[in-house]
Amino acid sequence: LVELVETNPARLVELVETNPARLVELVETRRVELVETTDSSALNGSRQARPTEGARPADGAWSRQARPTGRALPTGRALPAGAIFWVLAVLIPIGFLSIFFAWPVAGLVGRGFVVDGAFSLDGVRDVLSASRTWRIIGQTLGQAVVGTAVAVLLGIPGAYLLYRCRFPGRGLLRAIVSVPFVLPTVVVGVAFRSLFTAQGPLGWLGLDESFAAIVVALVFFNYSVIVRTVGALWSRLDPRAAEAATSLGASPLRVFLTVTLPAIAPAVLSGASLVFLFCASAFGIVMVMGGVRFGTIETEIWYQ
Repeated sequence: LVELVETNPARLVELVETNPARLVELVETRRVELVETTDSSALNGSRQARPTEGARPADGAWSRQARPTGRALPTGRALPAGAIFWVLAVLIPIGFLSIFFAWPVAGLVGRGFVVDGAFSLDGVRDVLSASRTWRIIGQTLGQAVVGTAVAVLLGIPGAYLLYRCRFPGRGLLRAIVSVPFVLPTVVVGVAFRSLFTAQGPLGWLGLDESFAAIVVALVFFNYSVIVRTVGALWSRLDPRAAEAATSLGASPLRVFLTVTLPAIAPAVLSGASLVFLFCASAFGIVMVMGGVRFGTIETEIWYQ
C-alpha cells in the first residue's frame, strides 16, 4: 500500500471507491500484491477474480504480473530522531560515569584487596582494627550531624524572613545569602582560619583548629541550602490554614508546630539531607581548619 500511495495513487483511489471490501480483504490476508505497470491500460485493467465465498485461495492461485524494476519496498522503519536522542542521553552519562568514576573507584578499592600481587584481606583488617579509623569516622559523623542541626535551626527563621516577609532589598539579601555556597571551600576555610587564629579578630575565643570552628565554617557554607530549599516551598503555602488556627486561639508557636512545620517538613528533610552530605564530605574547610587533629574520611584519604 505504501508503494501504491507513493507511485500510483489513482489505482488506490479506484479500489477504495469501487470495492472497499475487496481492498480490506487483500490487506488483511496479505496474499496478493497490488499490480502496477507503467502502461496506462494496465492501470485501468480489470481486477482479478474474487475467490469463492468461504474458500481461501492457495498460495500462487492468483495471477501476478511482474513488478517493474525501480525502488524496492522498504524492508524496515528508520529509528526516529527522538529515540536516537534518548538513547544517546542515556548512554553518554553512563559511559562518562563508567570511565571517570566507576573505573577509578573500582581500581582503588581493588588495590586494597591485593598484597604482593595476591588477594588478601590483611589490609582491610588492619584498617578496620586501627583506633584512628573509628576516631575519624566518629569525627566525620559528629561534625555532619552538628553542622546539619545548626544549619536547620538557623535556616528556618532565615527562610521565613526572606520568603514570607516583604521589605525593601529582600532580593539583594537573598543573593548575598547565596554567595557563601558558591565560594570554594578552601577560601571559606582560609577566611575562618584568619578570624580564629591567635592574631585574628576572634583569636581571643581560642577556637583555632577546634571542632567548633569547623562546625561554624560548615554552617556558614551550607546555610543558603536550607534557606533556599525551605523558603521556596514556604513561599507557596496557603496562609489560610495558619490564619484559621490563629483565629481559633492557637498561639504563634503552636501554629508553627502543628500547621506550618508539617507542611514544610519535606523541604526541611531534603535540605537537611543535602547539608549532611556536604558536611560529611567536606574537604577544603576541614583540611585548612582542622589539620591532622580534626580530620574526616575525605582528609584521611588524602593523608594516607
